[in-house]
Amino acid sequence: MLSTESLPAVQQALADAGLDAWLLFDFQGSNPIAGGVLGLKGMVTRRIFAFIPRTGIPVPITHTIEQGPWRDWPKEWRRERYSTWKVLEEIVASLVRGKRVAMEYSPGDAVPYVDRVPAGVLDLVRGAGAEVVPSAELVTRFYALWTSGHLASHLRAAEIVAKVARDGLALAGSKAAAGEPLTEHALQHWIIERFERASLEFDHPAIVAAGANAADPHYAPSSSRPHTIAPGEILLIDLWAKEHGGVYADQTWMGSLGAPGARAITVWEAVRDARDAAIAVVRERALSPTPIRGAEVDDAARAVIAERSFGEYFTHRTGHSIDSIQLHGSGPHIDNFETREERRLIPGVAFSIEPGIYVPGEIGMRSEVNAHIGQMQVTVTPREYQRDLIVV
Repeated sequence: MLSTESLPAVQQALADAGLDAWLLFDFQGSNPIAGGVLGLKGMVTRRIFAFIPRTGIPVPITHTIEQGPWRDWPKEWRRERYSTWKVLEEIVASLVRGKRVAMEYSPGDAVPYVDRVPAGVLDLVRGAGAEVVPSAELVTRFYALWTSGHLASHLRAAEIVAKVARDGLALAGSKAAAGEPLTEHALQHWIIERFERASLEFDHPAIVAAGANAADPHYAPSSSRPHTIAPGEILLIDLWAKEHGGVYADQTWMGSLGAPGARAITVWEAVRDARDAAIAVVRERALSPTPIRGAEVDDAARAVIAERSFGEYFTHRTGHSIDSIQLHGSGPHIDNFETREERRLIPGVAFSIEPGIYVPGEIGMRSEVNAHIGQMQVTVTPREYQRDLIVV
């Protein structure tokens, strides 16, 4: 939350970037970054702006009837209030005219996670005489970073998530060997129960995909179209959860119900080695004087899979941001495929690393770990991540 204590760092970043201000905008949650930076709580149904200048005090622009969410705003900082659109536009113009301001805007929608401001609002601000530039690096530094408390919570959740995944694979194997039917949907429900018993929260049930179903990266098990997990199949479990008030741990584990065939081993080794190549470049470069960007990590993983002749079957980015609020966060992504992610990976950011190969109608594999860049080290979770296909 923006405060008298955090303001100097924001203003120094603005000065370093040659910016006059950071102009935050939100309307009914369309820009969660604004709410996160400002720390707003309560009902906000009207448009809000917050002008954070390079020097001086921040100025929020709020509707007259919605002052409650600003109760924690420092009393020495003024608030501009509006009721009519004319007054709103006049206040905005008076603050931004002739200024170079950063907003949650990505030219060409290159990085949609930081492209949150509607075109009409950009028209309004530019029409008032401001130059608008992307705020992406500010978002990374002042919205997406973890605290030490976030990391500690993630570490605890990561070990529980890993155990649930391994136990789930073992359960599927034992049921199949005993001839006791276990569907993907039933195993998904079992994972939900395990998370609930551990007091972990999640926003969507796990992905449980057996056989050729794993070739669909976001496959959803269904009770109306049940698939029984059978001996000889490859089983993918992608699951994520967090403590209350914590940050997510997000992992994908792969198992084989019986000894895997040569094709499965070849695909697995390509995925694993791509994951490890990404981890290696992060460890090598993240704490070096030369900045590393999410796109470079994506390139490292993608090169391994392309070298193994599976490039056309790696159809998504290598990883996503995990910020302190969202599983698929607004920090730097590990991506030079779906989007052009040019932001630096700086201490405090966290993200998934999850390359995959998906051959339609035949086989799908993914291996997913999480990485956090600290001041002194890179932490990869879980502590013991998967090296070989788990035979159950």
